[in-house]
Amino acid sequence: QPRLVESGGGLVQAGGSLRLSCAATDFPFSDYVMGWFRQAPGKGREFVGHISRNSRSYLYADFVRGRFAISRDNDKNTLYLQMRSLKPEDTAVYYCAASTRYSDDPNLNEYIYWGQGTQVTVSS
Repeated sequence: QPRLVESGGGLVQAGGSLRLSCAATDFPFSDYVMGWFRQAPGKGREFVGHISRNSRSYLYADFVRGRFAISRDNDKNTLYLQMRSLKPEDTAVYYCAASTRYSDDPNLNEYIYWGQGTQVTVSS
């Protein structure tokens, strides 16, 4: 059964940094586009960014504005999200997900495997 497990969330002050990890098991990680999404309380799940299979292509949401960076290690079957200059509005549950398709107009429904999420809380 394909599985994604996020880690690295927590409480951080505004302006701080966090690095999230997503460990993948039981599916060919390197064959999938990997993405990060987030969901704040009372809001829908939104796209943060994704990375192509070979790490040559990236797409980020506008609100990232150079603060976040996605990377992957296909040898370790792990996806990362480095977050800097965090703001209170970044508070959300962060999810990693896997898709078979790279798109410049990503659709949440194209992602077929999802993790359970990790909470990120940014205090002001």
